Amino acid sequence: MKALILVDHGSTVEEANALLEDVADKARAYQDSPFDMVEHCHMELCEPSIEDAFRKCVAAGASDITVHPYFLVPGRHSKSDIPRMVAEAAQDFPQVSYRVTEPLGLHDKIIEVIFERSFG
Repeated sequence: MKALILVDHGSTVEEANALLEDVADKARAYQDSPFDMVEHCHMELCEPSIEDAFRKCVAAGASDITVHPYFLVPGRHSKSDIPRMVAEAAQDFPQVSYRVTEPLGLHDKIIEVIFERSFG
């Protein structure tokens, strides 16, 4: 079973945290998804944590977990903190393979969204 975990920074503003849950809901509903399950979590400041999401995926039967930092640019959190936190969460589950992707970064679709928001 393949799982996707979306991770953002986390915020003290509930509306900001709820946005990632909405993104996860859209990913779950995506018809051509290569994932059997999608979870969301926050790096810090609120729940669920990376460890919570990882454990939930494993408990549901995931044996292959992809963690995507829901960040625009690579930085300390996406390059260092999140990979370290995921590795710590995975320590109890040596039978589970996992990877941490690059953040969203520069992509033509991001440019399309910027233009749509600017004129739409």
